[in-house]
Formats: sequence, C-alpha cells, structure tokens
Amino acid sequence: MIRIGLFSEDRTLHPLLSSALGKEFNVLLESDGEGMDTLVSTGGCDVMVLDLSSHRESLQERIDRSRLLIASNVPAILMADDALRSTAFELVRTGAFGYCRRPPSVRDLKTMLTRAYETSALKQQLHTVQKRVEDPGSCDQILGSSASMQRVFQLVRSVTNLNASVLITGESGTGKELVARAIHNLGTRSTKPFVAVSCGAIPETLIEAELFGHEKGAFTGTVGAREGYFEQAGDGTLFLDEIGDLSLYTQVKLLRVLQQMEFSRLGSSRLIPLRARLIFATHQDLSKLVAEGKFRQDLYYRINVMRIESPPLQDRMEDIPLIARHFLHHYAQIFEKPMDAIEPEAMEMLQGYSWPGNVRELENVLQRAIILAPGRSVRAEDLSLNLQVDEDGAAFDGVVDIGDYQPAGSFERQLRDYKIKLAVAAVRENNGNKTLAARSLCISRAYLHRLIRLAETDPAFAEQQLRESATA
Repeated sequence: MIRIGLFSEDRTLHPLLSSALGKEFNVLLESDGEGMDTLVSTGGCDVMVLDLSSHRESLQERIDRSRLLIASNVPAILMADDALRSTAFELVRTGAFGYCRRPPSVRDLKTMLTRAYETSALKQQLHTVQKRVEDPGSCDQILGSSASMQRVFQLVRSVTNLNASVLITGESGTGKELVARAIHNLGTRSTKPFVAVSCGAIPETLIEAELFGHEKGAFTGTVGAREGYFEQAGDGTLFLDEIGDLSLYTQVKLLRVLQQMEFSRLGSSRLIPLRARLIFATHQDLSKLVAEGKFRQDLYYRINVMRIESPPLQDRMEDIPLIARHFLHHYAQIFEKPMDAIEPEAMEMLQGYSWPGNVRELENVLQRAIILAPGRSVRAEDLSLNLQVDEDGAAFDGVVDIGDYQPAGSFERQLRDYKIKLAVAAVRENNGNKTLAARSLCISRAYLHRLIRLAETDPAFAEQQLRESATA
C-alpha cells in the first residue's frame, strides 16, 4: 500500500480521493503546515500531494512551502487549477515530481502517484548501494578497516559487474559466503536470485541431480521433475561452497558445463543455457589437491580466474572492536535485550584471543555473552570459557610453557611453530586421538586440526623437524 500525504484546506478532497484511488493507496489529510512538516519528517508518507489552492496563505507562502517539500526526500505532486498552472510548471522545473489539474483525473493521478513512488524507491536503493560501495569500513555486510580487508573490498568492487568466475579462499568461519553475497548484491544481478550450495553437504549419489536437476523417472525414487540449483539461480548468482569436496566424476561434469555454458537435467537430452554467474569457495589448498590428483587441473584454472583471499581473524585483530560492536547491537536487538557497550577489559580479552574459529567463533562468543550479561554491557566475566586468561590478564589458547625450545624467525613465526610442535606432540602422546590431544592442550578440536594441517603443509617446519631429529 502506497501512503499518500494530502496537504489541502479542502476537506472534501480526502474522502473523494480515498474512495477513487482504491485500496492500493492510503490517503492521509493534513490541512496545516506544521502537520505536513511532521508527516514528511517522520517518514509517514511515500508521496506528497500539495494543493496550491488556499484561502489562508498568500501565493508566495504556498510557493515557499512547495519548495521546502521539494527539498525533502519525499516526491511532491502539485495540484492546481488553471490560474496557477504556470506556477505549478515552474515548481516542476525546480524539482517537483509532477503536476495535475484540480479537480484531478483519477486515472492520471493514479499513474503519477505510482510512478513517483517507484522512482523514489529506486533512488533510495541506488543511494543505499552507493553508500555501501563508498564506505571504507564496510562492503555490503562485510566489516573491517584493516589493510587486508580493504584489499578484499577493492577486489569485490572490481568484479561485481564482470561475468568472470571468482574463487574465494580462506579458513572456515572467515566469511567467504559474505564475500560472495557482496559481489552479488553490489552488482547488476542484485535483484536476481542468490543460490548458495555447500558441495560437501550433499551425498555423492545425489550431487549431480541436485546441481543439474532431473526429469520424472530419471532414477529410482523420483516422483516428478525437479529444477537443479543451476536452473534455480536463473540470471542471478550460484555460489558453490567447498568446491574442493567434489569427486573427480562430478568435477568432469562441472567442467563441461563451464566450457559449454549449458547443461541438461538427468534423464533429459534437452540443453539448458547457463545464465547464472558462478562463484566458488573453499577452505582447502586446491593447488595441493591438484598435485595429489584429487582435483582436476583444467577445472582449477577454469574457476580460478579471479581469486579473493578471505583473511583469518587472527591476521586482522584491529577489526575485532568493529565486528564485536556490530554483533552486540545485532543480537541485542534479536534477543530484545538492551545492551550499550563492551567493557574495556572484555574488549581487551577479545583482542588478545587467537580466534581459531574466526569470525564465526567471535559471533558465537558474543551471543553467549549477551545472554549471560546481567546489565547493559558485556563484562570480562560474561565472555565464553573459551577465552582463558593468564595472570597478566592476556587471553591465550592453551600454550603455557616454552621450555628450552629455540625456534628461528620472526616472533609470530616462532610462536606459530611452537604451537604446531605442541599440537604434533600432543597427538603423538595421545596415540593419535585428536579429541584427547585438543583437550590436553585446552584448545578446540578445530584449532588442533588447523595446527596439524600447518605442520603437514609447511616445508620449513618439516625441514626444521628433520634437523632436530638428526641432532637428537
């Protein structure tokens, strides 16, 4: 329903227009300037109709009031008799949306009101998109002022309107889907569907039917025909997450679709053009999978046209206050619990923690803290037990004693290498049981897996281990 503000001294106009315009429009009458100003300033109407006929105000006062209305964000339609027609046209030239005769033609007025409303809505959408693009601290729903995130924002904006494939890489929980959605929302396909698919969550026996669809009777158990994700995306965006989990057989099928730009449903020979823009994501090292023969090299080159690395939270700790406050206000509203701030000691704990689960873990910690907080601010004691604190008040993740270990390199590299060494030793001491190993180090199992992966993929660390073994 379109809300129409009617400013007129003629009170008979209100019931006449309300009846004639129908249920699509809600007409609100204001007969004094103060009421009109309140209606406009509070967003109480979508379009304003200003009747220039008046017995109480001079012509100049009516012109001034019209100009004030034109300066607002509410589109203005002027209603005037033939004597004021030239005045109305002059006001239209200075910014009013349109002019209609008094008494108006209902059909013409309906058309003008609808066009004014739609034009205003489009302008507002454009303003919102421009604000998202220009804001240096955010990109659509992604937050961050760090150098690494500014680089991500720059890459996102550079590919929004290109039809090239994009590969988003990064650890779990870093917001790869948010990056994909930003590419979609800031581009020309923003009004079209965004279909997100987790390839690792679909059984291998169903993945082909889920992606490409199937006809009735294509395989046992099919009741009717079904559109796949490629069709559902239409002219929008198809986001294939965890692309590294696809089997080699499915990779061949996907490669053919990307090469031919068409596909067919299971059980059908009819070719369907691929219209959707494809964005891929993975937390795995695809180049390593290619070297191991687990991922096709030709598919890797096909999807890796434009690559965006989503950095881990540990590499952009300066963004934590911004992200934490966003989650505070967001979940305080959802939980209907008034929250004003995060206390300095609590924020220091958040910035001192290593965040193995990245932004997803920070979001989870803030949700629990908001629920537990008795007052209007998050305190240090309200934070999750995951954030352990040593005697100096600094947060840590289970590393407690460096002993005689003497690594080389930068401080960050030394600290990382020692954590890896502790993780490897803990797994060995617990006979390969990673759950017990993580528990013995007081860290999450996901963080232990991350350290083990680093040990397996870092040649420098492996070389150091060999040197230590030879010396021992």
